[in-house]
Formats: sequence, structure tokens, C-alpha cells
Amino acid sequence: IGGHHSKEDFAVRGKEPKDEVQIYTWKDATLRELTDLVKEVAPAARRRDARLSFAFVYPDKNGRFVVREVGKTFSYGNVRRLDDSKTLGELSFEIGDYLDVAIMSSELSSVR
Repeated sequence: IGGHHSKEDFAVRGKEPKDEVQIYTWKDATLRELTDLVKEVAPAARRRDARLSFAFVYPDKNGRFVVREVGKTFSYGNVRRLDDSKTLGELSFEIGDYLDVAIMSSELSSVR
């Protein structure tokens, strides 16, 4: 909540962030579909002004983790972004990558 995890948060196998949610999906899932899944399990994502930012976390060629933002969505409202229809596959998600989702809103801006 409030921002993405840092690459250091993923550096030690087995010590990944504890606020994880495991989901099983396909590479043709859109960011809008993933937004709706997150809203089912994270109350903060259901806030009217919530915005979700998606990032892939994966090891580079040297084995160091990289956090790469790939898209943003709004939780509710008539405001849709071009990112809503992007699929994990189109964004180059690879099996084994982590998907880091930051939930942001004006009321949550001071909470992480």
C-alpha cells in the first residue's frame, strides 16, 4: 500500500514480502482482470479513489532483481486507462516472475 516493494525486498529467496497474495492466472489475463482479483482480497483496493500500479519483479542476467513498472489502473469509475486491456503476455511477463501491485489513494498516501 502506497508504493512498490524495492528490489532488495526480493533479494533473498524465502524472505519475499509477507503481504503477498498468490494468484493463478494465464498470460492472456488483462490488468483490468487482475485489478478485479486484487479488489476481492485487498480492502484498500476497493476504495473509490484507489489506483493500482503493476510491476514485474525478475532477476537480471547477473541474478540481481529488477522492478519494472508495466501499467496502472483505477479501481472504480468511468476513468479507464489504456493499460486496462494490456495482457501479461503483451507486457512480457515470464513464468516465475513476481507481480508487485502497489495500491495508492489520497487517503493511503502516508501508509506503506
